[in-house]
Amino acid sequence: MDTREELIVCSGFPAKMAHVKCLNLEGHSEAVCAVDAVYQSSESKTELNLLIASAASDSTVRIWSRQGSEAKCLQILQFGNGFVMDICLSFLPDSDVPILACGGDDCKINLYVQQNGQFQKTLTLHGHEDWIRSIEWAVCGLDLFLASCAQDCLIRIWKVHAKSAPSVEIKDDDSIRLKENTFTMKNENIETTYAVILESVLAGHENWVNAVHWQPPFLKDGIIQQPMRLLSASMDKTVILWAPDEESGVWLEQVRVGEVGGNTLGFFDCQFSPDGSMILAHAFHGALHLWRQTSANKKEWTPEVVISGHFNSVQDVKWDPEGEFIITVGSDQTTRLFAPWKRKHQTEVTWHEIARPQVHGYDMHCLAMTGRFQFISGADEKVLRVFTAPKNFVENFCNISGISMEKLCSNEDVDLPEGATVPALGLSNKAVFQGDMAAQPADEEEKFNSISNQYHQIYFQPLILTEPPTEDHLLQNTLWPEVQKLYGHGYEIFCVACNNSKTVIASACKASKKEHAAIILWSTTSWKQLQSLSFHNLTVTQMAFSPDDKFLLAVSRDRNWSLWKNQDKKSSQSEPVFSLFAYTDKNTAVHSRIIWSCDWTPDSKYFITGSRDKKVVIWGECGSAGSDGLDAIKPYSSILDVGDAVTAVAISHVLASEKSYIIAVGLECGKIHLYTWKQSEQKPALTDWTKCVETDNSQSHTLAVKRLCWRNCVGRAGHDAQDSSEWLQLASCGADHFVKILNVNRCAL
Repeated sequence: MDTREELIVCSGFPAKMAHVKCLNLEGHSEAVCAVDAVYQSSESKTELNLLIASAASDSTVRIWSRQGSEAKCLQILQFGNGFVMDICLSFLPDSDVPILACGGDDCKINLYVQQNGQFQKTLTLHGHEDWIRSIEWAVCGLDLFLASCAQDCLIRIWKVHAKSAPSVEIKDDDSIRLKENTFTMKNENIETTYAVILESVLAGHENWVNAVHWQPPFLKDGIIQQPMRLLSASMDKTVILWAPDEESGVWLEQVRVGEVGGNTLGFFDCQFSPDGSMILAHAFHGALHLWRQTSANKKEWTPEVVISGHFNSVQDVKWDPEGEFIITVGSDQTTRLFAPWKRKHQTEVTWHEIARPQVHGYDMHCLAMTGRFQFISGADEKVLRVFTAPKNFVENFCNISGISMEKLCSNEDVDLPEGATVPALGLSNKAVFQGDMAAQPADEEEKFNSISNQYHQIYFQPLILTEPPTEDHLLQNTLWPEVQKLYGHGYEIFCVACNNSKTVIASACKASKKEHAAIILWSTTSWKQLQSLSFHNLTVTQMAFSPDDKFLLAVSRDRNWSLWKNQDKKSSQSEPVFSLFAYTDKNTAVHSRIIWSCDWTPDSKYFITGSRDKKVVIWGECGSAGSDGLDAIKPYSSILDVGDAVTAVAISHVLASEKSYIIAVGLECGKIHLYTWKQSEQKPALTDWTKCVETDNSQSHTLAVKRLCWRNCVGRAGHDAQDSSEWLQLASCGADHFVKILNVNRCAL
């Protein structure tokens, strides 16, 4: 659905994306919700013009014509205070006269026929009892069929055909006739009468029907063939394929596919593949579903692997400690795990979502890896939640990524739960063990003899997969058990970080006062609060531990950063204690706007900050600082102005070929810049920054970059080390719902 108030018409060669011409059709004053177009012969009959119809929330339908490189609005159809939900263009049977169908919130379908260059209302079809959601024409021989669906859970098929010469009626009071609506139109001085009858009413869905689509026509022996197969998508979580019975001609349900379980809202739209062998549908929560017709049994459709991802802003992304998968969190209230799919006996490696460890009730904000298969996440709530991978995930991850089970598992993993499930009205993922999946009583009466049995909570079913899971499996069977909750913050969690030895967690929440902006440190062994670090006056936006775990860096909305040092203790078993080591204030601050992001160099000598004021600064040197860092920690680089607000920064753990640091900078416009920085002997340093790469449109995000994260080792995940020894991988996530992984050749920097 295009929510802009203009249309974009493109022509050219989409396969090569060359010579593409775009025309903006401006005129609607509100969001455009439906568009359709057909090619129409020009008056000279020598060329084809594009006839376009568009419907918008301004209660109008506009008719456009594109001739060559010019386009103009031919007509505006007014609908008063009503809304047109869908439109469809076609031609009357055995003619070149366009007919337009408009379905709206008045439960009616209005038919318009073009006469003398203008569309005139000729007929109104009644029958639906709620808003009409979708309509579509199909030409079959000399007949024209219109399929419509509505929020009354019904699908109606209408037939338009040319009436023959009137004949003598035979009165038969006992016969039942369908109501026939007729209209007459003139084409090339020849008047033709057309009849519209209700062909069939299809009742099979139990909730709103949002879309209907015919199987696309195909060319056979020089003749266009239109298969009589109709596809419908509904809020009842099902997609139904309809077709007329070969003997009786009655329209019947042939196949029903869809989702089972899960907190979803059903399907929004669906489509056939060009040859009709596959069905693609997308749901309200953003997921794509794909089914393929089996060759052995034409009535059997099996789910296929399909792309998936977040359907709202992606807030954070992290690599696992070994660099073999990434985990992301987003405002769509989910945590998702992506990994490379390495097919047996094939060199092709593609990335897919293989698990959805957390499906929450709050928008997610941040996460940190606390172990090989353990992470902690924060959302729009005051609680931090810790999750550990179940046994079924580890097995499937090995099968999909091609990693041996012995490499991942130790003897301590034998007590892992099989999976997890979410109780009704709950937010916590409950572990499911082998004993919880015991077979239920076979007798139906015994099965439903109590309320608890009628609403059985265990939905998890372990499956051994050799390819990425389908959407149904992701929703039900890939949750991770929640092992711990951490309470302590007074407002919504905003950022979290874990040190490199995986022993200490730092977290912070949204704050407008100093007492709420404190950083809380937690132990990963006892899960108890260790310390509260109070300095900032507003929300801490990001934190980062130094690679040697001696320092904790925090940046804030108050435009300052603070550096906390771990006080060395003689006893290795004692808990770490951090004290304030260095900071900036209103007198020493370099940034004039909110500081969004920070990171460390791999040698723990320097750290970097990026701000909305378009500045990137490297500070140090931390390793040479004594007990007092206030005088020692200063800007160590020249101030880099990147030309746009900086929303994310990250420093690679691997150096460039000239031993310089590789730095990625994410911008509010969605672009990612790659720089190298090397300490300059000149004071002030003027040539220490080198811009290497600026992402193009295909590599950039269309909205702000939210987080950047380098893979902590050389190579590409899923590939053999010798084939990718010179490559680095940078994961990025953005407000445009995308997660992207960029391959960077460090020798070219």
